[in-house]
Amino acid sequence: MPGEDVIVQKSAFLAAEEGVELPVFFQKKFGAGLFGGEGFIMQRLSGRGTAFVEIAGYAVEYRLEKGQSMIVDTGYLAMMDATCSMEIVSVPGVKNALFGGEGIFNTVVKGPGRIILQTMPVNKVAGSILPYIPSSGT
Repeated sequence: MPGEDVIVQKSAFLAAEEGVELPVFFQKKFGAGLFGGEGFIMQRLSGRGTAFVEIAGYAVEYRLEKGQSMIVDTGYLAMMDATCSMEIVSVPGVKNALFGGEGIFNTVVKGPGRIILQTMPVNKVAGSILPYIPSSGT
């Protein structure tokens, strides 16, 4: 997203030219960070220059208009324009929390701006391949 301030997940930053600034971006609600995982501490990229980031899986870009929002499973939000806002919300219902299999928190991203979602965060990749890795006990 050249020429614009962007927010990226905390582990995505790889390298940048000298003109790129890297302040930390904190989610406003501290409790969301403790329980929401990826949604709490993110990295703001601003200034002038090229930056390289790494995300997991395939990148899918969406443009949200002012007032439009998208609910995303926490951890799948790879990047967003700094003009977007985000909030970590709990998934309603005990059944969803216990049997949903996707976790008990979601990220709500509100426009205006672009967001980039990743198809499979690295923790999901690891969980998916773990059953197929031989162990010393088998």
